[in-house]
Amino acid sequence: MMIFHNLSKVLVGVCLAAVAANSAWAEDSRPNILILIADDMGFSDVGAFGSEIDTPTIDRLAAEGMTFTNYHVGASCSPTRTMLISGVDNHLAGLGNMLEIQADNQFDQPGYEGHLNDKVVALPRLLKDAGYHTYMTGKWHLGHEPGTLAYDRGFDKSFMLAESGADNWVEQPYAPFYERVHYYQDDKLTSLPTEDYYSSDFWTQTMIDYIDSNIDDGKPFLAWLGYQAVHYPHQAPKAFIDKYDGVYDEGFEALRASRLERQKEMGLVSPEIELDGDLLKTSYEPWQMPDWDSFSDEEKAFRSRQMQTYAGMLDNMDGNIGKLLTYLEEKGELDNTLVIFQSDNGPDPNQLPLSEAYHDWYKANYDKVYMEDFNGDFSDMGQKGVYADYGPGWAAAAATPGSYFKTFSTEGGLRVPLIVRFPGVVEAGSRVEKFAYVRDVLPTILEVAGVETPGPVYDGREIYSPDGISMLPVLKGEVETVRTEEHPVGYELAGSSAVFKGRYKLMQNLPPKGDGSWELFDIDTDPSELNNLASEMPELVEEMTAFYEQWAKDVNLVPVPEGYNPLEQTVINAKRNAGKH
Repeated sequence: MMIFHNLSKVLVGVCLAAVAANSAWAEDSRPNILILIADDMGFSDVGAFGSEIDTPTIDRLAAEGMTFTNYHVGASCSPTRTMLISGVDNHLAGLGNMLEIQADNQFDQPGYEGHLNDKVVALPRLLKDAGYHTYMTGKWHLGHEPGTLAYDRGFDKSFMLAESGADNWVEQPYAPFYERVHYYQDDKLTSLPTEDYYSSDFWTQTMIDYIDSNIDDGKPFLAWLGYQAVHYPHQAPKAFIDKYDGVYDEGFEALRASRLERQKEMGLVSPEIELDGDLLKTSYEPWQMPDWDSFSDEEKAFRSRQMQTYAGMLDNMDGNIGKLLTYLEEKGELDNTLVIFQSDNGPDPNQLPLSEAYHDWYKANYDKVYMEDFNGDFSDMGQKGVYADYGPGWAAAAATPGSYFKTFSTEGGLRVPLIVRFPGVVEAGSRVEKFAYVRDVLPTILEVAGVETPGPVYDGREIYSPDGISMLPVLKGEVETVRTEEHPVGYELAGSSAVFKGRYKLMQNLPPKGDGSWELFDIDTDPSELNNLASEMPELVEEMTAFYEQWAKDVNLVPVPEGYNPLEQTVINAKRNAGKH
């Protein structure tokens, strides 16, 4: 009888503890966390960073929050998302390279599993264990098989796209290296609605429905919304595209110049900043772009409509963010929500045709792709059955004032907008011009939520602990910079590398941007990376190179082989994975 008596006391104690916990959650005043991720959006693409595109909601976040103008991420989708959700270097967390472009010698290597691995604990799991609701909608790109899904990594409710992108109107792949697209609702493979579907609209409304399902129980929530905008294919409801008729008729160089001028007027960059005039004169044929005036009237109209389509897609995303914020405001939750808006990397310059393999696939899967498909009438660009990208000219404008693009370790590839709104903590309209890094976001969220940093063991397994630096002192205005010179950062993706140390950046790129040699830039004053300081500061180059070599060993970096080309690798990997999914 004594055993049962003691057991009953234990059970009563457990129940009372549960009641106490639930009671505490019912009165929980901890802030909600809302993470909004734009895809392949350049530094200058929103109004608060110098754009002509109409983004009133994002601009409101900036006006009521803090903008970071020297914030850096990975140069491609999944590596950035890996670091954002784990706070751990992507080479340790499973995405040492983006799976679609992973080199042959990187497969089956630790840290190159192609999905968020079990050596890290994801943010939703940490917050879920601490009493938060956790929701996710949109692009995941951190795993596409059971065990690697958003639901498996701690989200209570999720509706996710597994791949790097997809068509925005119907359920189909956007590129030939995918045989199909995978959408999961929680842990179940599912399909998209066949009526009234558009990606940004759907991801936003689904997130609102998830939040609303528990809005009255008093528990805070984490909401992670990964938009497909503005990853290609660039598509949007027609009215959003038509809104920009005539705006881009002067061409991409004129747009670069006007955005830079606006950035100078806004104080985002120094009046002395110049642009890389040789950016589009590359020897790499797919990215060569002649002067705008050399185009025929038909090609000017085609290319102008491409940029209009991109702008319309971004404009629509902004409107959807506004819809979500309005919902939170009506529920009395917006001012108790830490809102984080950022892009996952810089703009994508690729344009069709990339190769014969790509050409044939797009002709078979889309009604209109190339200029000749439109017969001079481009009015349905961005609609169902129509594929659109925008090429290196408009991508260069999107990256202003940075040079080069996604995948490269240039400022155009790595420097993106970050906006944080947190009433009562962040001073409205404030700006941070010092370096910050994507791995610093998770520690910030954990500190705000009152959750301890995990590791070295969590849930009975050994893990890598997040190693970023909380941005909260900067958000509070207590200090000016997240990372001093004593907190350098090593970086690599697909053979392009960098070290950040205070105001200096050591950079190494493969062709066509570089030749593999190290270059040194003061990115505080030279975000266009025009003045290579390597020969003037050899000791700093030596110091930062030594740091990089040690960092590469620490993260088990597997260098890409000589001759590696990311675009060619997508074709190789598509053949490797044929029939597996």
